[in-house]
Amino acid sequence: MKLLKFSFLILLFISITGSKPNRQSNKMNVLFIIADDLNCALGAYGDPLAITPNIDRLAKEGLLFDNTHVQYPLCGPSRVSFMTGLYPDQTKSKKLRLYVRQTIPNVTTLGQKFRMENYHSVRVGKIYHYHNPRDIGTAGHDDSYSWDRTVNPYGRDKIEEYKLIGLKPKLDGGTLSWLQADGNDEEQTDGIGATETINFLDEFSQSGENFFLAFGLYRPHVPFVAPKKYFDLYDSADFTVPQSIDGYLNTIPEPAAISVRRKKEQVDLDPDLAKEIKLAYYATTSFMDAQIGRVLDKLKASGLDKNTIIVFTSDHGYHLGEHGHWQKQTLFDDATRVPLIISGPGVTTTNEVVKSPVELIDLYPTIMDVVNFQIPSFVSGKSLVPYFKNSKLTIRNSALTELQVNIKNRKAQGYGINTNRYRFNQWHDKGVYSYELYDHKFDDAELENLANFPKYKSIKDSLLTVLESRISEANMVPIGLGKQINNAIPMFEPKRFFPKSK
Repeated sequence: MKLLKFSFLILLFISITGSKPNRQSNKMNVLFIIADDLNCALGAYGDPLAITPNIDRLAKEGLLFDNTHVQYPLCGPSRVSFMTGLYPDQTKSKKLRLYVRQTIPNVTTLGQKFRMENYHSVRVGKIYHYHNPRDIGTAGHDDSYSWDRTVNPYGRDKIEEYKLIGLKPKLDGGTLSWLQADGNDEEQTDGIGATETINFLDEFSQSGENFFLAFGLYRPHVPFVAPKKYFDLYDSADFTVPQSIDGYLNTIPEPAAISVRRKKEQVDLDPDLAKEIKLAYYATTSFMDAQIGRVLDKLKASGLDKNTIIVFTSDHGYHLGEHGHWQKQTLFDDATRVPLIISGPGVTTTNEVVKSPVELIDLYPTIMDVVNFQIPSFVSGKSLVPYFKNSKLTIRNSALTELQVNIKNRKAQGYGINTNRYRFNQWHDKGVYSYELYDHKFDDAELENLANFPKYKSIKDSLLTVLESRISEANMVPIGLGKQINNAIPMFEPKRFFPKSK
């Protein structure tokens, strides 16, 4: 009789809440979702064309950070940075093919910290750097210390690379390429990744084990691949691609100009082709959104949503023709700004927006606060938990990003800060400093460099003082980090495998 009564109560609970009760403890779990090369072209961020209902739903149920910036606008350095809570000047990792422990061998990474606290730490897909699409199906430049278990999905998009359309005959992860794929979502790499993530949620709902579950998607990184139905959501006639006049390059420092003209095949694209490529990016973003939706639905159905915090972000932004540039590696907002949404128990400021600047290195201490772990002494980020109850606070006055630009046989060093109103960049090249200053109140697109305008001299001087202080802080040796290794050599690149048609 008691068993029947218990079963009836379970059924009643499901019918009322739409989710199953779970056997979890009162400890918080973490579902960490990161997209690859995703900018803020999302419905929740005000994009009128983006069809992203699942991310939009997450924003309504959580807290959206509108002014979030990465610390290095390139996959590998950015991911090492936010998985350690350190600035690139502290990680010594500013190149793609570096494993985290090549430069900071004694660091306790975010995933490793969960293992130390007896949580189950799981990676599905891309968290640390992978060459995308080359390394799909492998562990890429992963850190084995971070995880108890890992899954490296390998889907139809990888198998059918020979079908890709691109701007060069020989494609790589830095070439604009795209494909309207046959088949269904579950055959794609990210669809397989979503399925594997769902399976872990099923497992944890049954076992009651606490978890840090990191789901890393490979899209919308090139190649822009998604089933055809996602391309059919859009009409290329609805898209516009900014046009850039080369004379504009004379108004900005040489390293900044080179950063937006690096890839010659992407410059001055035919307008109709540019619209087709932009549509492919949006289609791939919608596909990615659908896979996130599958995972979020399972989280709720399993009952794990009652004690799981969700963190969603991207590794850096992405130009879609702005400044005449495509992809990343600039110090403009298009490359440094990323989406960040946090949702779950304890986030009471739901469906609200944080306007103050924050940094991706703030994720490590934030997650530590959520699960009541002691924050390691070396972490440079700041916890964002106070925003969970008051979105109007100011925890940071600026967000710092750096970038190195190769100019012939030398490197130019750039740093930039974004405040509530301004972007201010400093470049150091051949012993000379040069600057960019943009007033977002009048120039969201960052096209008019005000650095040499007499009217803005006092603002420039004030921002320069702030920037110099931020650079100094980012170069401080972190307490308790251990060894830092400069000039680590990236790992040897194996010959790339190109699938062939049958």
